[in-house]
Amino acid sequence: MFEAAELGRSVSKQSYKEQLPDLRAQLLEAQDELRGRNIPVVVIIAGVDGAGKGETVNRLHEWLDPRGLEAAAFGTPSDEERERPRWWRFWRALPPRGKIGLLFGSWYTMPIIRRVYGETKNAQLDDEMARIANVEQMLVRDGALILKFWFHLSKKAQKKRLTKLESHPDTRWRVSATDWKHFNLYDKFAKVSERAIRRTDTGEAPWILVEAEDPSYRELFVGRTLLEAIRGRLNGGLAHIAPPASPHPVPPTDPKASLTILDHVDLKQKIGNKRTYERELIHWQGELNRLTRRANAAGRSTVVVFEGWDAAGKGGNIRRMIAAMDARVYRIIQIAAPTDEERAQHYLWRFWRHLPRAGRVTVYDRSWYGRVLVERVEGFAQPDEWMRAYNEINDFEEQLTEHGIILNKFWLHIDPNEQLRRFKEREEIPYKQYKITDEDWRNRERWPQYAEAVNEMVARTSTEFAPWSLIPANDKKFARIEVLKTVCRRLDEAL
Repeated sequence: MFEAAELGRSVSKQSYKEQLPDLRAQLLEAQDELRGRNIPVVVIIAGVDGAGKGETVNRLHEWLDPRGLEAAAFGTPSDEERERPRWWRFWRALPPRGKIGLLFGSWYTMPIIRRVYGETKNAQLDDEMARIANVEQMLVRDGALILKFWFHLSKKAQKKRLTKLESHPDTRWRVSATDWKHFNLYDKFAKVSERAIRRTDTGEAPWILVEAEDPSYRELFVGRTLLEAIRGRLNGGLAHIAPPASPHPVPPTDPKASLTILDHVDLKQKIGNKRTYERELIHWQGELNRLTRRANAAGRSTVVVFEGWDAAGKGGNIRRMIAAMDARVYRIIQIAAPTDEERAQHYLWRFWRHLPRAGRVTVYDRSWYGRVLVERVEGFAQPDEWMRAYNEINDFEEQLTEHGIILNKFWLHIDPNEQLRRFKEREEIPYKQYKITDEDWRNRERWPQYAEAVNEMVARTSTEFAPWSLIPANDKKFARIEVLKTVCRRLDEAL
């Protein structure tokens, strides 16, 4: 999940200076309009130590009218706060209607810290997150707009940041022994934080990942996101619709500010010559056959999900997989537009019904991720529907893995030029013409929108129990071997 916020996004100082005056003016205008409306705005600032949370809070104080702004920082509870229920101090800090409240810390901090230090178990953390989600839902249904920013730094970037602050006399006070103690627990904090985020990332109050290494990008992103969220609410948007998470909206004028996770997939990778490919193919198909037989004997089911660009090679990869398996063991589910029967049910219903029996394999050619891809981009699902789908999907996949299902998720990535070449090839070869449709050409025109949707999909649903595998597929042969190797590795680890 957090790797999707390590893309190297940045904004030049010149671009920052050019964009800032207009952003500040628009924020003040939106804030002024907010005063006349009964809409409280709750902004939660959370994330990694040293990621610039305090600096961003200070910047918002600088940009916004203080008469319409309230802020609260939550540290160790005072004696007065300890004498009362835990939520007491948070209720007191909530902003009145028409104002913006900045909560630095908030109700997420202590449950995460207590779990990291081993004071609680996962079940207790989950109970805390369920309570938080219920409270946030209650606030939203009462008319509040909630924005939850999670500021992220890689472990390397956090160490660099803390070291730099500590080395200067004027900023040394900002780094404590606790900060370094938390740095040494970085991996554990990441794991616990991801769990907390997944359980509270809802359509009513979604998390917004902030890539925090570059201060200019970080501040503009938060400012623009806040602005667009308030505008959307003022213009009649539903109370529970907050802006999508990274990468939208982003400062539009700097090239590096629009990078997605797909830009980091190395599409130059190739398998080599035909002989190497055939040798690798035979080897990994043999491994897959052996491992699926072991899984069948052990009663361990496997689910393989294929998503990717049109013409990225999903069908070719599936054919190479099933060629290695006993036909009695696997089943391929082709996902198209839902039938009338499927439309009458929750969108996950048709995927639940096709889950494999013990020891069997189900391959989904497209999947439940259509909700946050085609249905999002094409407008078939309303924003509140696809925003809450991330959390629904994570819960669905966690239930599968808790049951013992071995889950593999592949995104096959190609570039636009390779897709165009394959489209033209399909038009020219008679037995491939059925593969190309007007819909494929129309989808191609929305490549940027789909790329944004894919980035957010990976950021929100690549979890410790169900990670995404992004496969470079410009070279079909390379992609096929990578898919086979990955499935074999996951099966081997699970067995």
